[in-house]
Amino acid sequence: MGLAISIGVLVDLLEHDPEGAEWLQEELAVVNKVLAAAGLPPHAEPRELPPLHSRAAIGGFPYSFIHYLRRAYAHRANSPDWMATPVEDGVDPSEDPVVEDVLYSSESHLVCHSDAEGFYVPVDFDEVLYSEPDDDKQLAGGMLGSSYRLRDELVLVAPALGINLTDGELSDEEVARIGRLIDADEGLYREYVSWLRLYEAARLSIAHKTAIVFN
Repeated sequence: MGLAISIGVLVDLLEHDPEGAEWLQEELAVVNKVLAAAGLPPHAEPRELPPLHSRAAIGGFPYSFIHYLRRAYAHRANSPDWMATPVEDGVDPSEDPVVEDVLYSSESHLVCHSDAEGFYVPVDFDEVLYSEPDDDKQLAGGMLGSSYRLRDELVLVAPALGINLTDGELSDEEVARIGRLIDADEGLYREYVSWLRLYEAARLSIAHKTAIVFN
């Protein structure tokens, strides 16, 4: 079992799983209720999309991998010159005090999100959103992120991982280089796997106005 990160989910479910499509639309109705409570526009999930091409070869990965990326982001956000080195064996990156500080601040869309379920939507807002405690139905995963803020945070942490961007954009050549680093299965490969999958999801989410779905 691991974390799958998907986009364009409603289109696929409408064709192959009508019951699943109904479930997703109910969950997105909760998302829109939370957006409305924050004074934000609703998210209208597309029912038709062109083929979406992610350059991330791996669609999912072990739940633990995203914690390595979150640790790198927390340190880079705290210290602009910080550079990532592999986490030592036996060390849980989610227990890093710097990560915990960022988590409790509720400011990071990358860090303040479930690692198992939930959504990012292509709506631009600054603070991570939550359901009201007395809401009849709570957000999946408990927190709602913005695809725009997720992308910005991935751009911020990229230099700490040695990832080269041009004005925030990732070239095909750099994708290929990251892929080779992932295939080496050593060093910062966990960070690279989760960074690339999330970056591509955020890129396509913003371009096609489709939600990122964690499941």
